[in-house]
Amino acid sequence: MTALSILPGTAEGPVVASGEPLSFWGGVDPATGRVIDVHHPLNGQAITGAVLMMPSTRGSCTGSGVLLDLVLSDRGPAALIFSEPEDVVTLGALIASEMFGHALPVLRLPPDGFAALARETQARIGADAITAGGLSLPVLPPATASLDLTSDDRAMLAGRDGEAVAQAMRIICAMAAQQGAERLIDVTQAHIDGCIYASPANLTFARKMASLGARVRVPTTMNAISVDRENWRAQGVPPDFGGPAQRLADAYVAMGCRPTFTCSPYLLDSAPGSGEAVAWAESNAVIYANSILGARTAKHPDFLDLCIAVTGRAPLAGVYLDDQRAARRIIDIDLPHAPDDAFWPLIGWLAGRLSPDRIPLLRGLAPARPDADALKALCAAFGTTSAAPMLHVQGVTSEAGHVAPDADRRRITAADMAEGWRLLNDALDGIDLVALGSPHASLSECRALADGLAGRRVQVPTIVTAGRDTIDRARAEGVLDRLEAAGVQVLPDLCWCSISRPVFPERTRTLMTNSGKYAHYGPGLSGCAVRFGNLDQCIRAALTGQAAKDLPGWIGR
Repeated sequence: MTALSILPGTAEGPVVASGEPLSFWGGVDPATGRVIDVHHPLNGQAITGAVLMMPSTRGSCTGSGVLLDLVLSDRGPAALIFSEPEDVVTLGALIASEMFGHALPVLRLPPDGFAALARETQARIGADAITAGGLSLPVLPPATASLDLTSDDRAMLAGRDGEAVAQAMRIICAMAAQQGAERLIDVTQAHIDGCIYASPANLTFARKMASLGARVRVPTTMNAISVDRENWRAQGVPPDFGGPAQRLADAYVAMGCRPTFTCSPYLLDSAPGSGEAVAWAESNAVIYANSILGARTAKHPDFLDLCIAVTGRAPLAGVYLDDQRAARRIIDIDLPHAPDDAFWPLIGWLAGRLSPDRIPLLRGLAPARPDADALKALCAAFGTTSAAPMLHVQGVTSEAGHVAPDADRRRITAADMAEGWRLLNDALDGIDLVALGSPHASLSECRALADGLAGRRVQVPTIVTAGRDTIDRARAEGVLDRLEAAGVQVLPDLCWCSISRPVFPERTRTLMTNSGKYAHYGPGLSGCAVRFGNLDQCIRAALTGQAAKDLPGWIGR
């Protein structure tokens, strides 16, 4: 019943507790401090000024930026208490304290202490104890790891390469201590997620680092941003949003990042190989890199991604280590007869719900012979409901034999699939928008859409988001011309999880998507009802404005 202080501080407030993890990005509105994830038990609850308790976080790496913005705008929680290790919002709290002088206590409690405190209505966080009603829980001071730093690490920390590098090293070392790392590791490349304008705090951080002289020292790609960088003015995006979003992207390019602007960096020619240690942010990309490519990267929060890119060093912890990559839960899946492409995101979403805090091994999928697009959809949807940085698929992924001796077991049945389908399909039949490309569409997905439309013209707005590299190849192949002739809008740079009005059509009330990721986040982010289905169903909705609500035949009734 003893709490561990992760980040020190004192606070007092009402207890807001949940037994389910939450993604701050897509799950909390930084403008109001309210939970907007419609699938979460705290939906609609304000967290401002609260002692917020949950096992850990899940979902997007951008949660660190949302937390930082909440703190800097005085809409943040009074304290954060977890029962499991947590990096994403902890990093946001660390940045708030380290760079902006706003302390936010972060603590970890064992399960029994967590359960006892969660039953209280008000709590006070002191330097030595948490008190609530008649409950008093001692607080141990933050862990101080004795990092085995190299001479080069120490020189960077001491300021040899300038203040930006020294600041980045201080942040990396603080995170390494709370992760229990003993040393740092070289990385060969990085992928920046903090370039999304999720809140003003993202720009505040980037400008601060740029003003200190930050420059990346390893090849660094960039995630999707929040606007079409060249065309946002013509698209009618308000300058008070488009301007800061472009300045944020420009700041990272000025620091030496490659303007790839894609949330699917594994589709680029620079994708890492098996065993390669990299530093990626963006949850779907992290899961794909570890699981499918066999590369090694922690699920780095926004801001830590830049710190690692600036130094080339990352904490040697988590799934960088062999023993941390083992499956600790086996999920047997009742493979239906002839599943279609909607099966993969649905299974990813369900598997994440069954394994929110550990790496799973999915068994029973190999006979369906998933291709790269199926695995992309699986990993992205898994990342919305699980905090785990990877998964294994028996007979498909290279490390699927790596299972912990004490791994427990779960099962996904046809009944579970039917229930999951209903949870992701709570909208009416009329469709106002078809949203494709979350994560960014691949060239093969663009081809499949063009082939499915077969020269017919869409009757409702249909938008595909894709990376610049994919769009260039689609243009060279003639696929882009076919899509545009059918009335499909193909947008670079931004993706559905950051698209804003009026690029997102103003009159939309109900949208349809084939993305498990966007089906989960879409209601909270867009304020619209969402329908989920396979690509053929999305095409029919684009052509007719209607979507049947029946369960797919491969699930049954």
